[in-house]
Amino acid sequence: MSAILWRSSLRYLLQHPWQIGLSIVGIALGVAVVVSIDLANQSAKRAFSLSTDAVAGRATHHIVAGPSGLPEELYTKLRVESGIRNIAPVVEGFASLPSMPGRTFRLLGIDPLAEAPFRSYLGDTVNVDIRALIAQPNTVLLAKATADEIGLVLGSVFQMNVGGFDRAVRLVGLLEPVNSVSAQALSDVFIADIATAQELLGREGRLSRIDISLLDADAASTTLDAIVAVLPPGAEIVRASARSESVDQLTRAFDLNLTALSMLALIVGTFLIYNTMTFSVLQRRALIGVLRAIGVTRRQVFALIMGEALVIGLVSSVLGATLGVFLGRALVQVVTRTINDLFFVVTVRELSIEPSILLKGGLLGVAATLIAALIPAIEATSVATRIALTRSAIETRARKLVPVASFGGGIIFAIGVGLMLIPGGNLVLSFGGMLALMVGLALLIPLGVVLASRMAAPIIGGAFGLTGKMAARDISRSLSRSAVAIAALAVAVSITVGMGTMVNSFRTTVENWLETSLVADVYVAPTSLFSRRVQATLAPEILQRMASAPGVESYSTYRSVHVMSSSGEVQLVALGTSPQLFRASHRFKEGDPEKLWDDFYAGDAVIISEPYAYHNGLSVGSTISLKTDTGDREFRVSGVYYDYANSRGAVMMSRNAYDLYWDDDGVSSIGLYASAGSDVDALVESLRGVAGEGQSVIIRSNASLREASLEVFDRSFAITSVLRVLAMIVAFVGVLSALMALQLERARELGVLRALGFTPGQVWGLVTTQTGLMGLLAGLFALPMGLVMAAGLVFVVNRRSFGWSLQMDVPAGILIEAVVLAVVAA
Repeated sequence: MSAILWRSSLRYLLQHPWQIGLSIVGIALGVAVVVSIDLANQSAKRAFSLSTDAVAGRATHHIVAGPSGLPEELYTKLRVESGIRNIAPVVEGFASLPSMPGRTFRLLGIDPLAEAPFRSYLGDTVNVDIRALIAQPNTVLLAKATADEIGLVLGSVFQMNVGGFDRAVRLVGLLEPVNSVSAQALSDVFIADIATAQELLGREGRLSRIDISLLDADAASTTLDAIVAVLPPGAEIVRASARSESVDQLTRAFDLNLTALSMLALIVGTFLIYNTMTFSVLQRRALIGVLRAIGVTRRQVFALIMGEALVIGLVSSVLGATLGVFLGRALVQVVTRTINDLFFVVTVRELSIEPSILLKGGLLGVAATLIAALIPAIEATSVATRIALTRSAIETRARKLVPVASFGGGIIFAIGVGLMLIPGGNLVLSFGGMLALMVGLALLIPLGVVLASRMAAPIIGGAFGLTGKMAARDISRSLSRSAVAIAALAVAVSITVGMGTMVNSFRTTVENWLETSLVADVYVAPTSLFSRRVQATLAPEILQRMASAPGVESYSTYRSVHVMSSSGEVQLVALGTSPQLFRASHRFKEGDPEKLWDDFYAGDAVIISEPYAYHNGLSVGSTISLKTDTGDREFRVSGVYYDYANSRGAVMMSRNAYDLYWDDDGVSSIGLYASAGSDVDALVESLRGVAGEGQSVIIRSNASLREASLEVFDRSFAITSVLRVLAMIVAFVGVLSALMALQLERARELGVLRALGFTPGQVWGLVTTQTGLMGLLAGLFALPMGLVMAAGLVFVVNRRSFGWSLQMDVPAGILIEAVVLAVVAA
């Protein structure tokens, strides 16, 4: 009997290739999206880890300080006076090549004589001239593979841009790592002598850090105590692993959000499988009844349906994992660019394919398929043999289940609301609550189908006559088929509504924020390798020329650095301008604007961004501890301002207070205020002439900077837009799959209509009207579902992930697009 059952199953699958094929495509696309996002994230993290390991080497600890770094005399004191030998100085920065636009290189300054215990660069070289590297200025080493890619040979002189200055450097050594991992880690690293790096980066007499190697655990404590005893007030010792831990913490919310959004595509695929397996059970209900009548047990029927689902799941998962690798290659650069814009610098040269990620994606696909098939399988075994052979009994039972489904949907929806409202920042609970909201609303759709079809019948009947009335009534009469299809389509389309509304709301909020935060007429900054961070500082002569240029009435300065606080590293912003210009910028969530600016300008207080306040549980009146060049200092919070430039938050203080506690006279950028009646565009052109030669700078008007900022925003959300497009593709496949299955299941019914005298045109009109109405209902039901999802993403998930307050903006275009997607596909 078992062999006959499996042969009947195989025959059914072969007789419905489109129906089964589209379901496989739906799950495969869902698996592919999950796998590709995981691979892209993993590749970016691995590239960063390799790059970090390349510059950290075998160091166990680092000595670090504030924005100005460490005085190089500290290294001499530790090595000569304290006799600590297992240390090495490092100067680190970033550079670019005019011949390789868009690619960021790390510039690493080392002491070749102290490197052996830490990094093996000099052991992996050919034709290296160590004497030239140490004695001659502007000389560097580079990986041979990278040099070949750029077109450089030993002795080549080429241009390198560092901090906005073009420098001519010479290649005096080629690195040839012994393994592929080291080769990838060093592919974007220039090695220079420490004195050369200091000159190129403009850090004469300063070090970025001092590496320490403490492999002997017994002697580690003694050595650390000896080092701490001579450290200046602003310096501290941190574990080498702290950097990777900080990156993991920084990107955790980003990774989880991407993973959750990618899972939505798999959830859509799960609804498609549920839809397919439900239709397969309905189509074979009579056959199942016959099988039960001749002795097939419930357990055998259950095994039959789940076995089919397992085959579909396995095929879908293998196809999806394979497709995910190819999709990952396309997405890795999008994810990398987003990480560079938001978090840290990383260059991913290739996709890192982890077998565990492929296995996880495959298991998710199989699990999703089996879970989706579970209810149809139970349904196939739960009905008595006689009833299984009666079509009317199926619809009677379906109608009786409508109140039950509605009540259950209401309960699940309420549970979802409760999960979303639980205090705290648990994102897993948030996404679980969102899933519950979607399932709850999906269970309410059968009731909506019954009510909507009854209301639509007279309207469509008046427009299309008997055919239209039959089409509308048949949707309600065939509830076991139509409700499942419409619910599956509504869920699929709602995801595009939710994600689209969330991105649009975010963009509208950022646009409004830029209008209030960018108050200067013109902004000047050194050319930067990073879209949201300025690493270099303006040369003093550039600053002076710009501030005194004709047409400039006043100016403000901006200094952005990273310092250590009691809660870890934080961005510190120092603003230098007049009190009047202070008051013109920033909108505050907490604090009295009239009072807080007076405290701020007097240097007695700081203001913090909303994300920093949220992540650290701070408010007006709280105090924060910052490590300054004179030691740890407490600062009082006088205000919390809205900010969407940094997801981890920032602390802002006046330039006077910054100069008091930090030995750093750098200026990251300046804002220029035009004289009354001046033309801003003409001022920008004249300033470009004033800049002259030397340091290259970016001069932008207020409007131009806003436009550039929105371009960065669009890049940051490019991956979300890609996910939305993929979800739309899955939804489109879902429309085809569900409605094709529905019409295939109605083949005999349509044959009866032809026998009764319906012409082919009338049958075509009946089918088209019915599917069009189903598509319309699915699109309309998708709107509230999508808006509920958008509200959850905007007000809960985004808040708990990044700490931002967003205003929800519902674009009419996205709503119309959703309905059109469902109707046109139908």
